[in-house]
Amino acid sequence: MGVWQSYRLRLQRRRWRIRAFRKRRDLRAIANRTDQIKPSDILVVSTARNEGVRLPYFLNYYREMGVDHFLIVDNDSTDGSLDYLAKQPDVSVWTTRASYKRARFGVDWMNWLQMKYGHDHWCLVVDPDELFLYPFCDTRPIRALTDWLDASSIKSFGAMLLDMYPKGRIDSEPYLPGRNPLDIAAWFDAGNYTISKNPKYGNLWIQGGPRARMFFTDEPERAPALNKIPLVKWNRRYAYHSSTHTLLPRGLNLVYDEWGGEKASGVLLHTKFLDTFSHKAQEELERRQHYGGSKEYLAYASGLKENPDLWCKWSEKYINWRQLEILGLMSKGNWA
Repeated sequence: MGVWQSYRLRLQRRRWRIRAFRKRRDLRAIANRTDQIKPSDILVVSTARNEGVRLPYFLNYYREMGVDHFLIVDNDSTDGSLDYLAKQPDVSVWTTRASYKRARFGVDWMNWLQMKYGHDHWCLVVDPDELFLYPFCDTRPIRALTDWLDASSIKSFGAMLLDMYPKGRIDSEPYLPGRNPLDIAAWFDAGNYTISKNPKYGNLWIQGGPRARMFFTDEPERAPALNKIPLVKWNRRYAYHSSTHTLLPRGLNLVYDEWGGEKASGVLLHTKFLDTFSHKAQEELERRQHYGGSKEYLAYASGLKENPDLWCKWSEKYINWRQLEILGLMSKGNWA
């Protein structure tokens, strides 16, 4: 990278940090328990709207993993989510009625919370429908992973977003609070992915899976990005650029080995496709608060008219993280 391009990226990072500082005014604290955060605590950072049905399992999943505290922005929920979160002893929650779109789809809010409370903490940025997997997660807490990353001087950890879906109609079985969504959405595409490298930011760009083959059949290049960098040893000088797909400084995006080896990586099981999806897609389509004029949700609305069954003869049923490693969707790298 040339000196001029490097300078421009530094200016861009400064811009995102200033923008996040200004957007702090969008947020009103409902339950601020950040005085409980200890220097070594691992934090989850999230933005949610009307995710009340998912929150009980989401919080317990990450508590059992070893997360110590949650920083959550509630974007004007109307389903009781805010009251539920405010009662949780390990959750700090803010509310806002401001535009999700004008906050760069929540990125400005999350950048601010991490600048303010996440400095020198491992921060895991996930949505309520994302379940993080990492090597040995069935036997080792997340602190084992972050300790190893610290010992290896690694500041960021990548994960592929893996869309999960049921066998049969999406709305065939109701999802109830507290239930493991994988009991219903247990299937995924083992292949059907493309990978390219973003020359400007250095991150990998992954597309494919059931959303590409079902909702973006004619334009697979417009399918949602599946590459994420959700786990970062945060520094107040860092900034997410595009959701959790891209970070600045640029070096944080190099969560892969450029020389043909394998770095440790994880998977985010994306449990969007439950019976709640149709209503959620319609709501987001009406709000028009998502990227590209909500073109993704326009595609969903069009595809859902046929009540699609995302399952196909090449679908795999999820077993555990080792299965995903064998399939090449994640790696333990040199973590023994």
